[in-house]
Amino acid sequence: MAEKKEMTFEAALARLEEIVRSMESGTAMLDQSLALFEEGVGLVKFCTKALDDAEQRVKILQKEDDGAVAEADFAGTAGE
Repeated sequence: MAEKKEMTFEAALARLEEIVRSMESGTAMLDQSLALFEEGVGLVKFCTKALDDAEQRVKILQKEDDGAVAEADFAGTAGE
């Protein structure tokens, strides 16, 4: 896997999907499953940070002239 700093959100998400498929197949040995799980945890942290950063950027862009932030509903929009 490439270093996470060079990885895009989309690439990390695609790799997570690969890991899930591999682990769901049940064919990986225990050591390999643990390594995949560990990699997946790191990718989830990377994706979560990327989403948090994107949310902050959106809030900055939505800032109104008077300094108030226009509220955006980020909750419940995942997977839509």
